[in-house]
Amino acid sequence: MKNHIEIDKVRTRSTAASNASMEISKIGITALAITAGFIGCWALASMIAGAVNSGGPIDLMASLFTAITG
Repeated sequence: MKNHIEIDKVRTRSTAASNASMEISKIGITALAITAGFIGCWALASMIAGAVNSGGPIDLMASLFTAITG
């Protein structure tokens, strides 16, 4: 007596991996956009604070030029 083991190959196509990677990409892009927004707000607040402390936007640019050139 011989025992025959038959294996049926079933090929299925899954779209879950592509949808999961798309969702991960959306989350990554959203996180990047939120981070960029926070950095932009911080930069704007810093420029306003620098302009107020130096006496105005013209004095801020003069101080910046002086700091760069020495």
